[in-house]
Amino acid sequence: MEGNANTPDPAALAGLSPFELKDRLISLASSERDRLMLNAGRGNPNFLATLPRRAFLALGDFAVSESERSYSYLDSGFGGLPERDGMLGRFNAFVVQDPQRGGLSFLRSALSYVHDQLGLDREQFLAEMVTAFLGCFYPTPPRVLPRTEEVLRAYLTQELFGPRTSAGTFDVFPTEGGTAAMTYLFSSLAANGLIAPGDRIALAAPIFSPYLEIPVLPEYGLETVLLRMDEAEDWRLPDSELDKLLDPAIKVFCLVNPSNPPSSRQPGEVLDRLARLVAEERRDLIIITDDVYGTFADNYVSVFAACPRNTVCVYSFSKYFGATGWRLGTVALHRENVIDALLQDLPPDEKQRLDARYASLTTDAGDLAFMDRLVADSRTVALNHTAGLSGPQQLQMVLFALHGLMDRLHRYQDAAKDLIRGRYDTLYRSMGVPSVRGPDDVGYYSVIDLEELGGRLYGPQFRNWLASRTDLGLHFLLRLAAETGVVLLPGSGFDVSVPSARVSLANLTDHEYRAIGTATRRVVEEYYGMFSRGEPAGAGPAEGSNP
Repeated sequence: MEGNANTPDPAALAGLSPFELKDRLISLASSERDRLMLNAGRGNPNFLATLPRRAFLALGDFAVSESERSYSYLDSGFGGLPERDGMLGRFNAFVVQDPQRGGLSFLRSALSYVHDQLGLDREQFLAEMVTAFLGCFYPTPPRVLPRTEEVLRAYLTQELFGPRTSAGTFDVFPTEGGTAAMTYLFSSLAANGLIAPGDRIALAAPIFSPYLEIPVLPEYGLETVLLRMDEAEDWRLPDSELDKLLDPAIKVFCLVNPSNPPSSRQPGEVLDRLARLVAEERRDLIIITDDVYGTFADNYVSVFAACPRNTVCVYSFSKYFGATGWRLGTVALHRENVIDALLQDLPPDEKQRLDARYASLTTDAGDLAFMDRLVADSRTVALNHTAGLSGPQQLQMVLFALHGLMDRLHRYQDAAKDLIRGRYDTLYRSMGVPSVRGPDDVGYYSVIDLEELGGRLYGPQFRNWLASRTDLGLHFLLRLAAETGVVLLPGSGFDVSVPSARVSLANLTDHEYRAIGTATRRVVEEYYGMFSRGEPAGAGPAEGSNP
């Protein structure tokens, strides 16, 4: 097969992060002026929740009118701090003036909901939302606005606990997306002596690539232990892999659930096995669960619900509500937790060091909870008083959460699920194979396993040939980009152990996924031609060429 002279040597790109490789693939896919580039490499959704955004805008108009009341005798756009007394009555009058305006009905329902379901005072909640929109106060307390936390706690309980009840109260720290949550957690665990160079960290693989890349950074120097999900069992964690957590040298266990990229949730049996393990043999294990895709799963239960004492939960509003640009995430931690217990057991010299670290916050750092340390560490301690997410961001987050809480018929959730699962079906039909989804599959991403796809299309001998051609994984991505304009990410970058590609089902149209499936099938057919011609299994293509 003739190679494309512009295709780079795969060996030169093999060490790149999948997201850095994506930029090279985009450049390659965009090299022909008249060809449409299809980027299914990143999971930024092309859908979003409009109703809570309309509510944000409507509340903003009311908030500004409240500010202008304070100095109504001045013009030139001058306003003051809103007056809380009588605000609820003024809001009701504001609604009457334009009852059909989008978002106002949602806000009235939200005020009733927080009063009836959460026991919050309507006027106090409204005042918190108004000042949050205006951004006219430092967020106080720095970790989270008080009534905002009540709403976020209710939302996370609904979406992550399923039929299980919360084991006591948990605290919430809103962050600048899940990215900040990850960064803050690793930094604070290290600052508090709970992880140190040479310690082991376990990762449920495949996993979002930064979880592979952060622990080995020089400032952490952790040794990675992989717990491999079983592709043949719908990517669940086998007992034999969970048993690796019995190693006391493993300090932290990280998993993305539902997984990225396989996009499959861990079933109840796995959660129960993990719960028994930490309760009976690893009470000192810290678990970090990243649940950003949980709201796309059916009957979802988080590790945070199954192992409440040992688990820190990271959740992001980015994907489900189409809000990647807002940077809205949370860290949640039960008040009775293993991290605070481990802090109490630190040796005296470590406690003395931490007393000095947090001296500007308290005279006795020993009583400072990890969640409070996390907030302070996010602003290098000295700026703790200005920590926390901005008021407008917290407001939009709470409106998203209320949208989820008040949607009793699950209209938005069902629409989001149907959209991505329909695209999944289209992709696989276009590759010439039926789509197969198990009860634990979510469908936000899919791993295109070249071996499995080749075997389903042309039989086991071709599958074995593909398995022996370890050179084809990256070549497949380069071929798609250079010849069809399709950009996918390598499965190897997420520690998928077979030649594969990650495709996001969230960010393109049904027609475009049909084109991706057709292009993928064409490349696999060409590989089958190589196999049929008897080309040696281990032979790689010439440098700078396509296979």
